[in-house]
Amino acid sequence: MIYEQGVVVAVTPDAVWVETVRASTCGACKAKSTCGHHLINQQQSGQRARLRVPVAEDARYEVGDPVTLSLPEGALMRGALWVYGLPLLLLFLGALFGAALPVTAFDASAVLGTGGLLAGFVINRVLSHRSGHNQAYQPALVPSGDDGCQVVQVQPADK
Repeated sequence: MIYEQGVVVAVTPDAVWVETVRASTCGACKAKSTCGHHLINQQQSGQRARLRVPVAEDARYEVGDPVTLSLPEGALMRGALWVYGLPLLLLFLGALFGAALPVTAFDASAVLGTGGLLAGFVINRVLSHRSGHNQAYQPALVPSGDDGCQVVQVQPADK
């Protein structure tokens, strides 16, 4: 699991919107390959990331509550494979099929390659609408204390 700290910025009946904040030292951190901040902000181009997180109807969150998000490690990689891999695969298959056709009036390889690429985008769009609520690709809120972290209160020294 990838864990990430965030703050609730909006609450709806079935979900909360959580904003994660990028640390200024992300680029130099040695743990960035397994860090949730780095992965999420890489997709958000370094901006603050706002994520919609489904919650149970009886869950009580308020704006400003600190929360911990979790995302299965493989979900990000599987998603990237579908989003990038499928259109590229269909592009190459279309181009190869077009090159094998005995058409001389136009470049069938380019036309079918482009068609394959566009078909990959359309298939991804349809699949994303169908599996948009799939729990395997959704971030989840971790109950307090389950992430192995401990809250420490720091008090200023008395003089």
